Amino acid sequence: MSADIDGVLALVRSDLQAFAGYSSARSSAVQGEVWLNANESAWANPADATGGSRRYPEPQPAALREALASLYGVQPQQLLVGRGSDEAIDLLVRALCVPARDGVLVTPPVFGMYAVCARLQGAPLIEVPLIDDEEGLRADLDAVIAAAKGQGATLVFLCAPSNPAGSDIALSEIERVAVALRGQALVVVDEAYVEYAQRASAATLLATHANLAVLRTLSKAHALAAARIGTLIAAPELIAVLRRCQAPYPVPTPCAELAVQALQPVALARTAERVATVIAERERLGTALVGLPGVLRVYASAGNYLLVRFADAQAAFDALLAAGVVVRDQRAAPQLGDALRISIGSPEENDRVLAALSARRAAA
Repeated sequence: MSADIDGVLALVRSDLQAFAGYSSARSSAVQGEVWLNANESAWANPADATGGSRRYPEPQPAALREALASLYGVQPQQLLVGRGSDEAIDLLVRALCVPARDGVLVTPPVFGMYAVCARLQGAPLIEVPLIDDEEGLRADLDAVIAAAKGQGATLVFLCAPSNPAGSDIALSEIERVAVALRGQALVVVDEAYVEYAQRASAATLLATHANLAVLRTLSKAHALAAARIGTLIAAPELIAVLRRCQAPYPVPTPCAELAVQALQPVALARTAERVATVIAERERLGTALVGLPGVLRVYASAGNYLLVRFADAQAAFDALLAAGVVVRDQRAAPQLGDALRISIGSPEENDRVLAALSARRAAA
């Protein structure tokens, strides 16, 4: 593993490999009773009943890291907590990619932040389109490996389950990509929706593949989108480098406290129940949509959404909007000129989707 991690650390920009980062007032280990080292207010804001927000937060809240490590089955030193997965994506691109040299590989149509971060860094974007066949809209991993090797990718983003396609990638296939790109690229598996996929996380491969990293979030299954708690799981040595590149106080105290409570056993049990409901509703909604006139294809999904092609996507979008239902218009994305993405809601909300689309057909 030592040789593997040396190869991963060599991917870090040379000018950042010894970068110390910013040393904040909360990063020092000093203790005391009167805290006058951070230019904070001595008094709480009148709106802050506990006064907890007058102090800067822990850069990486210990209680939250412990809770997340337990949830994901890893060690705390393998975690970087930040403002959603977006911050981790941005950190990876900035820390590993020299502008105009080191490529970022993506598999469109896919989550747009990978490409946004690459463009902001001036990193070449390498696109390997998803294959659309009888198995679904899925990643072409042989083409991913070939393009990464041939075009100089330093970062390879695999969205699994893929958003908006819904397709997943087997762990054996993720491992195959990591092995093929060892020493050349960091393979980042974005598992924002993995709770709905009912499989083990790619984090289980980290012990033997140092050039893997995994993105997780509390925004989806754990219903904390507004708290912005995202986690990067990777080799501790890489996490240490990225931490030095991160903003001083990425996790607000109220968000960290909320997340810790959301990761207690009672809350986790309720979350598991709701994930099971979403999976059942995903199957029910998908089956019902297939039977509606004007629906061309409903893709099998391992996420909490369905990608649906329509004979007239604009009419379907308008009918849903007229019924008060907002879905994601995917028609500007590559290969998806006739598609909408429908998130799985409550049973009542899903019934409303079906009623709106059925009424449109009846009126026609």
